[in-house]
Amino acid sequence: MTNIAGRYETDTREAFDDGWTSQDVEPTQLATTVTAENAKVIITRNDSPDVGFSASINPYRGCEHGCIYCYARPAHAYMGLSPGLDFESKLFFKPQAAHLLERELSRPGYVPEVIHIGGNTDPYQPQERRLQITRQVIEVLSRFNHPFSVISKSGLILRDLDLIAPMAQRNLVRVAISITTLDRKLARSMEPRAATPEKRIEAVKRLNEAGVPTVVMFAPCIPGLNDHEMEAVLERAAAAGARGAGYVSLRLPMEIADIFQAWLASDHPDRASRVMSLVRQMRGGKTYDSQWGKRMKGEGPIAAITSRRFSVAKSRYGLSAKLPPLDLTLFKVPAKAGDQIDLFG
Repeated sequence: MTNIAGRYETDTREAFDDGWTSQDVEPTQLATTVTAENAKVIITRNDSPDVGFSASINPYRGCEHGCIYCYARPAHAYMGLSPGLDFESKLFFKPQAAHLLERELSRPGYVPEVIHIGGNTDPYQPQERRLQITRQVIEVLSRFNHPFSVISKSGLILRDLDLIAPMAQRNLVRVAISITTLDRKLARSMEPRAATPEKRIEAVKRLNEAGVPTVVMFAPCIPGLNDHEMEAVLERAAAAGARGAGYVSLRLPMEIADIFQAWLASDHPDRASRVMSLVRQMRGGKTYDSQWGKRMKGEGPIAAITSRRFSVAKSRYGLSAKLPPLDLTLFKVPAKAGDQIDLFG
């Protein structure tokens, strides 16, 4: 991995079980620094027609998982850091996230909408085990009966089943687990510090057993590298209890194009030229097209075939049913100590 310069130009580490053993090739060991970020608000909003949410919470900037394809990498350049190794090792967290959220939800006139946790970086990356920012956020959402969705590729989400399962019973939560491959060797190369594919399948199974509606995300779908596994991933996820599925084609905005191509050349030289040729065929001859309506799925014959394959696989494995919307009607600001009792409520 390169520590490519951005376009603008206290070490911590904790052992945890991500499913890998000493028999697997160890990824590059990084000295990780974690810095508190003084955020003023915690709910961010977007108006993109390409995503299924407008409100989101991201407890962390940067991600120790080190996924080579991560579309969030370029954001590190805004902070004068590299989208390469700095993105994986110079992390930021929001210690006041729960407090900020409680304040924002308590504002007069607040209108609830489903909040998505983890739209940028993984809310259950390794540092969450110690910092528990994501858990604190969910605790607030639970007290307010506020619906949310969350996406992760970590089995650490199971730690919070004591909060998530009861909220699922009230139709207040939906979980997405990202599974890009079932090949341990490819996973270790592509997502060096994320959980094994087996751990992610197990997370789907445990969430389903706890009554939590869970979908699998085959994202990114990389032509010539992991796209042949699409049907196998959906089949395994369905067998584990997934209720739906989605996919996103590889996105290579800004610095990611150079980082990804350098990785291909070093880790998968036999496939590098073909992969990039197929990517360009899906992106109008470029490495990326950021146009709304095109950036998530691409265009052209290869994109069309991918879409058709995914639709057929969803139907075959029973993943096509539309999940019911989460319940917005239960939201209520909880009473605080010292609040006057409403005698007429």
